[in-house]
Amino acid sequence: MYFLYILQCSDNTLYTGITNNLENRMKTHKEGKGSKYLRGRMPFVVVHIEEFPDRSSASKREFEIKSYSKIEKLKLISH
Repeated sequence: MYFLYILQCSDNTLYTGITNNLENRMKTHKEGKGSKYLRGRMPFVVVHIEEFPDRSSASKREFEIKSYSKIEKLKLISH
């Protein structure tokens, strides 16, 4: 199982990623080892999670969401 997640950073930007181990990935991000983008934008809050059966479908959804405008992303996470 894979997860797509969206994080809201301290500067109100949104970070989208995928993982097969959500708990471990959040720990890695919090330790500053997960993503260069997040290192200067801590703390963050998980605002959206979706589950997928495989990496391929999670990656397709990640690509789709990364093409959204910030307004579209905010609309998605408000549901």
